[in-house]
Amino acid sequence: MQKNQPLLSIVIPTLNEAEHLPALLGDLKQQRNVLLEVIIGDGGSSDATRSIAEVSGASVISAIRGRGAQMNAASIRATGEYLLFLHADSRIDDPSLLSNAMAALIQNQRESKAIAGHFCLRFIRSTSRNAMAYRYAEEKTAFNRVNTTNGDQGLLLSREFFRQLDGFDESMPFLEDQRIAERIRSQGKWITLPGYLKTSARRFEAEGFQRRYILMSMMMGLHSVGAEEFFARAPGVYRVQQDTGTLFLSPFLGLIWRIMRKEWGFVGSIRVYYRLGRYIRQNSWQMFYFLDVGLRSMLGAGRYPFLNFHDRVFAPCVNFAFFNALTGLLCFLWFMCVLAPFFWIIDYRGLQNDPLNEAA
Repeated sequence: MQKNQPLLSIVIPTLNEAEHLPALLGDLKQQRNVLLEVIIGDGGSSDATRSIAEVSGASVISAIRGRGAQMNAASIRATGEYLLFLHADSRIDDPSLLSNAMAALIQNQRESKAIAGHFCLRFIRSTSRNAMAYRYAEEKTAFNRVNTTNGDQGLLLSREFFRQLDGFDESMPFLEDQRIAERIRSQGKWITLPGYLKTSARRFEAEGFQRRYILMSMMMGLHSVGAEEFFARAPGVYRVQQDTGTLFLSPFLGLIWRIMRKEWGFVGSIRVYYRLGRYIRQNSWQMFYFLDVGLRSMLGAGRYPFLNFHDRVFAPCVNFAFFNALTGLLCFLWFMCVLAPFFWIIDYRGLQNDPLNEAA
């Protein structure tokens, strides 16, 4: 490596992020003991995002809108041996965060080059509401379990490993982080990097924490069983940050009903819900982990007795096809017979006045 060539390339996808980008760029300028470059993959911003990035010394690459496509395009211009993908609303408190992260990744590379790292999260909130829910989401980012790693946590890996993974999936404008996370899990190893990133809670606060989490669970479940019909027919399933408002769930639940009737049919629906039951059973640890978080004041920091009980006792006892079918049935009853009519009633008036609703 040449003397002035950066070791680390920071890749940031943007779309009208003039409000948040300056803070992150300022944090990156404060980083010590690591030579880095910043590359912005812009998806067609109409605000001052590009000029802000250029004035700060970052390179700006125009790309097709969609985080996966934007990050892939920007990564091509990277000259660093390592890549770190960050969201524009991330914040970094510790000026040694990136040098410590690099040291941890390089240390782990002694065992294998197929290593990727992510940070724990802390949410930047404007309200004290849903404190336990945010704690639940934050603590989970320290784990390296299936479906717990996403783009908000950052993605640090060698440029060589990123190429081996064929970059980000560009087939949809979302879930690119989940897809590459599971490819990393199958082809290599995840590590939790020292320190933490801060990230904006603006989407949760604008849309409603519980509503956003329910939709996220629906998206991950349907994605895991290959139900791509849902994503193809729900263009409003993911709004860009600037378009967020109250999240109405009844259109998405109604869409699932229509797909069940017109495309899956009775037998196909049984098959889908059986696979969903298997997915939920494999993620049943989250219910036990929730108890640990809820009893944190009694248990103390960093202790997970209920989660340990799940792993050692509960999970082996329910690892049978019968429990997939039972869980699938309960999933159907909960989402389609409880949540669907509930949200149809409470969303009805708001949907009539929502200009952003695209999924109805």
